[in-house]
Amino acid sequence: MFEQIKYDINAIKSRDPAARNSAEVFFLYPGFKAVFWYRIAHKLYKNKHFFLARWISQRVRNKTGIEIHPGATIGKGLFIDHGGAVVIGETAEIGDDCTIYQGVTLGGTGLHKGKRHPTLGNGVLVGAGAKILGPFKVGDNAKIAAGAVVLEPIPENSTAVGVPARVVKRNGKKVNAEMDQIHIPDPISQEFCRIQKQLEEIEKKIKD
Repeated sequence: MFEQIKYDINAIKSRDPAARNSAEVFFLYPGFKAVFWYRIAHKLYKNKHFFLARWISQRVRNKTGIEIHPGATIGKGLFIDHGGAVVIGETAEIGDDCTIYQGVTLGGTGLHKGKRHPTLGNGVLVGAGAKILGPFKVGDNAKIAAGAVVLEPIPENSTAVGVPARVVKRNGKKVNAEMDQIHIPDPISQEFCRIQKQLEEIEKKIKD
């Protein structure tokens, strides 16, 4: 347990330039507190002390704004930066050395039992406000952009952006050269233009 705590603290210090020392991380970082208490709650959950495990997770949620279900599986070195409005569901799985920013949801879809939350590989980074919904995998070292909504698997070493999210880079190379996120064709405007063109053709025929 102490080795796990030490690893988690060092992981945060290595990824956050604002972290001055271990004591600051241990006492002041809400993300560390949430993960620390999750590990205790998870052991209780595995030993079928479900009520006590959920009681701890809900207390931590009220204190930090980070809700981690004790049934989730989380590897070492998870860094939840800033914290607040982070939700990690019951069947979510997170690999080693992942980074999650504020407002992230690892959620499920539907009411069915069994695996219903996402799996993150090792070294995954999830940007602020991103939502990953469903029982699929985000591959090792993938990056999910802020505000993205991921609804299908993401390959390893990839970068995904948008709503719904699409892979725009893999293994350091662009998947699609069209990276313009501003001047995207509006399908409604395009349909109006098509109808207007048809009307003009009909009017011309009537006039002729």
